[in-house]
Amino acid sequence: MNSFEGDTAEQGAGPERERFLQPVADGQRVTVMLAAFEGWNDAGEAASDSLRYLNKLWGGKKVASIDADEYYDFQFTRPTVRRNAAGERKIKWPSTRIYKATAPNSNVDVIFVQGTEPSYKWRAYTAELLAHAEALNVDYVVLVGALLADVPHSRPIPVSTSSDDAPLRERMNLEASQYEGPVGIVGVLSEVALLAGIPAVSLWAAVPHYVAQAPSPKAQLALLHRIEELLQVPLDTHELAEEADAWERGVDELATEDPEIAAYVRQLEEAKDTADLPEASGESIAREFERYLKRRGQDRP
Repeated sequence: MNSFEGDTAEQGAGPERERFLQPVADGQRVTVMLAAFEGWNDAGEAASDSLRYLNKLWGGKKVASIDADEYYDFQFTRPTVRRNAAGERKIKWPSTRIYKATAPNSNVDVIFVQGTEPSYKWRAYTAELLAHAEALNVDYVVLVGALLADVPHSRPIPVSTSSDDAPLRERMNLEASQYEGPVGIVGVLSEVALLAGIPAVSLWAAVPHYVAQAPSPKAQLALLHRIEELLQVPLDTHELAEEADAWERGVDELATEDPEIAAYVRQLEEAKDTADLPEASGESIAREFERYLKRRGQDRP
């Protein structure tokens, strides 16, 4: 089994920069499962959209699915009717789909898990997912979520990184999550993966609660940047970055039309600017510069 190695994540302690995914031996491949679920764990659909973007970018191929009948309440998660290319009406049932892709120019294989949070039998559902993970030789699980928070849209979207696996936390200099309360399927899958001996990392983007509707391209972009750092694979996010800029300008315009919202946003901005956050630190600047150099190196003939 391969190992993540690292220094400081956004919720970690210590002055050194991050180093995430490293192979144990040259040429050895690493398989990482990336999972996101629509619903309670997916504010602004930022988590599921980020994996859809990445799956499309890398040309993921469907390798498995989980039958919906056992796990979904169709009155709550309803099937939809759509027309196919031939103009025929087809019912699309909710399901969990599993795709496989290879990150370009790397030794990383990625298993994408995309679906909706199930209604029933979470233990059986996560056990079935872990059975697929073992069959596909998954080394690590990366769980991606998004939550509503008191953060301003005009500042970098915070993304927290945590793990309940003690050896992994030590290698990556992370902290365990301090959250206590109701959990979604992301939290359950994290514990089941740990019990199965597969180290798991959780990524959570904080979506401004006053613009919670989907899409949320700025939060999606922040999650992709964190995945990029974790997998050590440069991503082409130029188009998404333009969408995020347009989204921010649109929210700016809406905020100026409501004096109360504008005042609230300024209050959030002041709190954000005075806090000692990683987004404003030398570590973040160094990460951005390293990403730029990697992209520049790929562009050279």
